[in-house]
Amino acid sequence: MAKDLKVSYLLDFYGDMLTEKQREVIEAYYNEDLSLAEIAEEWAITRQGVRDAIKRAEQQLFDMEARLGLAARFQSIQGALTAICDCALNIQELNAQYGQVPGIDENAALILEKAEEIAGKS
Repeated sequence: MAKDLKVSYLLDFYGDMLTEKQREVIEAYYNEDLSLAEIAEEWAITRQGVRDAIKRAEQQLFDMEARLGLAARFQSIQGALTAICDCALNIQELNAQYGQVPGIDENAALILEKAEEIAGKS
């Protein structure tokens, strides 16, 4: 079973929708990097039981993302905000090079400020 960063990422979005046992087992495996044997010993279950619990939890996480798309939407918004900030910084640089037109720096700064506000809420 290859450890996958995507599962850990989805766990951040949908972890609270798993059962407490599923969440704890999958967090131990992905976030704490415990082996199946270590988790089995801690939970007093078989390695196969741990593996099955992890597989079920993974499938639930992927199903929730397929239905709700929160993680993909979050990544999309973050990418768009990065592009907006880059454009605003370019506008400020171009304005500094070509004449300092009144209001442009203020508007670019406002764009950056609002993008940062949105990023903080995402």
